[in-house]
Amino acid sequence: MSKFLATVFLCLWAGSLSADVLQTSAGPVQVSKVAEGLDTPWAVGILPDGSFLVTERDGDLLYVSKGKARRVKGAPKVAANGQGGLLDVTVAKNFQRTREIFLTFSKPQKGGAGTALAVARLSEAGDRLTNSRVIFEAVPGGSGGRHFGSRVVEAPDGKLFVTIGDRGDRPQAQNRSNHMGTVIRINRDGTVPANNPFVGQSDIRPEIWSYGHRNPQGAGLDGRGNLWLSEHGARGGDEVNRIKPGANYGWPVISYGVHYSGDKIGEGTSKPGMEQPEHYWDPSIAPSGLVVYSGKLWPEWRGNLFVGSLKFDYIARLSGSNLREVEQIKGPETERVRDIVEAPDGSIWFISVGQGAIYRMVPAS
Repeated sequence: MSKFLATVFLCLWAGSLSADVLQTSAGPVQVSKVAEGLDTPWAVGILPDGSFLVTERDGDLLYVSKGKARRVKGAPKVAANGQGGLLDVTVAKNFQRTREIFLTFSKPQKGGAGTALAVARLSEAGDRLTNSRVIFEAVPGGSGGRHFGSRVVEAPDGKLFVTIGDRGDRPQAQNRSNHMGTVIRINRDGTVPANNPFVGQSDIRPEIWSYGHRNPQGAGLDGRGNLWLSEHGARGGDEVNRIKPGANYGWPVISYGVHYSGDKIGEGTSKPGMEQPEHYWDPSIAPSGLVVYSGKLWPEWRGNLFVGSLKFDYIARLSGSNLREVEQIKGPETERVRDIVEAPDGSIWFISVGQGAIYRMVPAS
């Protein structure tokens, strides 16, 4: 089936497609398919009226509303190579006034590609992006197709966090003269906030908020505005980190994993001046999307983290003052979970790359 024909078969809302019931610690939940026929979906952004946007890694942005899907014209040109392409989509908090969305993608650059952030205005009909502009791009570009990171999160104060992987060049995650292996923080117009931790320091990129990251593909805010990341380790050592400004998260000097060859990584599992993860997995689960749940539909899950697993096909629920995985939500629908978000009504939406579909999870009636 061509990508164009596949979009024709997208459907919307619970009840229009099959639903299943999964058992969880909070009781049975209904998991309903809200879109299918997707080609390597990467992220979903839910709009205030219940319609939604979906990115496909090869470069398509889709708008789904009232049972119909259409391609959105004007999406940025991407370097669709390896793990690169059109990646995250985040709906601006003031969307109802501005109609702005944020997109991360692998931008073609001299020598390869780098993670970039664009902001654009979605037309009223949902069929076109206008006033699209790149407000940040990581430098330097890299020739490989690995580790773009690429989640974008809008903080309560309107600042933007973007995660950037090490691009497969491990030592660069400790080199603050470039953006590899960092979380950056910028204003909505792309300028650098004056209170970023490294502003004014020579040979350090002023956008950097934290560094020493390998490939953070999940990011979300808790109720206090703290940023949390899920990060890919190598063989073992996948991490969940609570991000602090100016902090060094250790890659590749410390890790709880080993190289794929089995060789030791760096200097061990700890070193002064480097942060410890809040939780780590060994063996690796290949964590992707992350959300800190509000408790709107499931009060017992308030403040819990939900992280998708690409490797073991489940949604991990993490809880506790000493954060740990306490539950695995698993079914045919959770095949290679790439993104996971909370909708305004408290329902949990997630992308299954393996199924080429998006699902919506609510308490079973």
